[in-house]
Amino acid sequence: MDKLKAIESFVSVAARGSLTAAATAEGVAPAIMGRRIDALEAHLAVKLLVRTTRRISLTHEGSAFLEDCQRLLTDFANAEASVTAGGVKASGHLRITAPAGFGRRHVAPLVPRFRALHDDLTMSLNLSDRVVDIAGEGFDCAVRVGDLPDSSLVAVRLAENRRLCVATPKYLESHGTPANPSDLAKFDCLTLSSDASQTRGWAFSVSKASVAPDAGLQLEVIHLKPGGPLDCSDGQVLHDWCLAGYGIAWRSTWEVEAEIASGALVEVLQDFAAPPNGIYALFPQAKHLPLRVRLWIDFLKHHYGQPGFWQLKQA
Repeated sequence: MDKLKAIESFVSVAARGSLTAAATAEGVAPAIMGRRIDALEAHLAVKLLVRTTRRISLTHEGSAFLEDCQRLLTDFANAEASVTAGGVKASGHLRITAPAGFGRRHVAPLVPRFRALHDDLTMSLNLSDRVVDIAGEGFDCAVRVGDLPDSSLVAVRLAENRRLCVATPKYLESHGTPANPSDLAKFDCLTLSSDASQTRGWAFSVSKASVAPDAGLQLEVIHLKPGGPLDCSDGQVLHDWCLAGYGIAWRSTWEVEAEIASGALVEVLQDFAAPPNGIYALFPQAKHLPLRVRLWIDFLKHHYGQPGFWQLKQA
């Protein structure tokens, strides 16, 4: 069995949801594609796909294996590109999409800097808070923040991100400081309105007693929906209101770390902060990742990984 070819076939079938469609894309008979999947499953001694006459779906093991396979193929394509691309000069047109608030602060300032390194490249940046269909709308790469839904897209983690509660020192002097999440009911909380995308509320890690004897305390994530006299569907407005001293807001580190570093905002309820999620670059699975996309992702990882990057005013 050609393991690499079998893995490529598995990823292709999983992405297209059809043996026939994957076979057509590769120019082989569906039976050949089926034999590759059978050989891979036999080698692994695990079922990866559930095949019926109408559809193909991933098993639990298949979903986990798919993510690793996508990463492996991307790494392999990058390794090939590094020795065959004839240098590190990107060309062509690069289409990028990102969330509006994050994109304005931490993607848009980097676009002209990247373009300055690659004279033969043109770039388009789309900023939108809707979930863009990357492949369907012709984008090369998307930057997204937070937990990702299951997808056939390849995800590269660029940086960590946390959500935390912040307020101005003046507000805390006047109103006090919450000691635990339940205390938020007594404060002015600046929240996204009900028609915004954040529906689960503010997340906190709290201790729960373990069922097992002598196992100590375990942490669980809870979600609260605190109220207040002000809400808005735009996160930037909530950020501005918080800086103006109107209450406590639950914001991402990428948005408020500069103000925390300067002392304009103070983090509260640090001991209850939820586990971090990530900032990701997403792109469609491709046999050969374009050099411009690979270099752009490397460029983002380099800048996002710099000490102090998030404390700087980027816009």
